[in-house]
Amino acid sequence: MSSTSNSSSKYQDIISKSVLISSGSPHVYQLRPKKETFGTMTRMTIGKKNVGKLNTIIFFVGETGSGKSTLINALTNYAMGVKWEDNLRFDLINDEKMDTSECQTSDVRVYEIFGFEDETLPFSLTLVDTPGFGDTSGVEKDAFIFQRLCDLLQSEDGVLEAHAVALVLKASDNRLSDRLMYILDSLMSLFGKDMEDNIVALITHSSGRTPKNVLKFLETAQIKCAKNEKNQPPNFLFDNCLTEDRTEEEDNLKSAHETSMRGMRKFADFLGKIQPRRLGTTCEVLKQRIGLTACIQNLKERIKLSELKQTEISGWWFLMMELPSVLSVKRIVTILDAQRPRVLKSVMS
Repeated sequence: MSSTSNSSSKYQDIISKSVLISSGSPHVYQLRPKKETFGTMTRMTIGKKNVGKLNTIIFFVGETGSGKSTLINALTNYAMGVKWEDNLRFDLINDEKMDTSECQTSDVRVYEIFGFEDETLPFSLTLVDTPGFGDTSGVEKDAFIFQRLCDLLQSEDGVLEAHAVALVLKASDNRLSDRLMYILDSLMSLFGKDMEDNIVALITHSSGRTPKNVLKFLETAQIKCAKNEKNQPPNFLFDNCLTEDRTEEEDNLKSAHETSMRGMRKFADFLGKIQPRRLGTTCEVLKQRIGLTACIQNLKERIKLSELKQTEISGWWFLMMELPSVLSVKRIVTILDAQRPRVLKSVMS
């Protein structure tokens, strides 16, 4: 109880500006960032920017349901200095509280975390949350996402560089699905040439063990990303149960929390060493992809129209082939009808 009381005092200013959404253990508060909209971009800001401090920009890319939102929340809490013993958490993104239309939006959201420099990180954070690629909405939505990314990169108020592109993957994935392959290909086409050393895999739903299956995915897909001293993608492992109630299975949840904290420390160390990359080439790739998508869509519509015309022509051809037999039957019936009185007269006589 005293720990919770001390933590509440430590974060009193933040708590006073937040909404309590769970009074369990831990207490969970919904942050209320300042919201700004620039064209198709939404920016959510916590705190005030200090121009004298470094800012690190991270793009999050992943399949729908990979755990991007939970990971962004975890990174936000880590930057704020929240610890296990504080017995509280802050949600920057709360998908459960969003209405359906907001959850399904294809807008790219930019989250800025200012004012916590030197708590655990020597820099502030800008987190770019891209909507999930490859979901059930199909490639039409993905094309919309690409357009939104292009808007973000071209806007005066947008993002012009990135320190890392975080490919969020689940440790529980045990095969390279078509959807996952689509995401990996899209990632490489967007960021590959400029960002090879800045692309990292963040593994969610992890038990803390080496994700051999995920490493195999990356090798199979020939993803060119950051490598460690063993010439393998570095393992940044995270659990996804940081806000689960601790009244039961506290030891297991604490172990899961420690897994995530190890992943955070390793990821923070990586971010502190990497150099940012300009995203000019990425925007050019996006423009080409958007144009190509429009051409493909136009071809699909023309093919569909052609198929409809072909079906119509086939129908008329079938009728023309059947017409002689139909005419012949009608002629026979007419002749028989004309001969019927004579036949009857002959039979009667």
